Amino acid sequence: MAQIKSEAAYRAAMKRIDELLKVVNDSTPVDDPNYLELDMISDMVAEYEDVHYPISKPTLIDVIRLRLYEMGITQTKLAEMLGLSNARVSEIMNGKSEPSLKIGRELSRQLNIDPAVVLGV
Repeated sequence: MAQIKSEAAYRAAMKRIDELLKVVNDSTPVDDPNYLELDMISDMVAEYEDVHYPISKPTLIDVIRLRLYEMGITQTKLAEMLGLSNARVSEIMNGKSEPSLKIGRELSRQLNIDPAVVLGV
């Protein structure tokens, strides 16, 4: 399969995807030439982005911040939920200390975060 080998080719492919998205929709037959071209270019762009724009795994702090935002919870409210001082939660959120297993367990329960994420596995 063809590959995107330069940033200029990547930008051109992205432009072509934008053009194709105007004519391809959910009701477009899978054997339509525009559909096929969009599918092929999308795969090439995804492959290029995997190499040149990799997305790293979020840290536990990133996940906690996202959950707090999604749930509309402040750091102060989180401290109350975990039975910790604001200072201790601040240390954890600023990366100055790691949460203990007990705190990690409560983070998982209270914020509905997968235990594997909390444990970093």
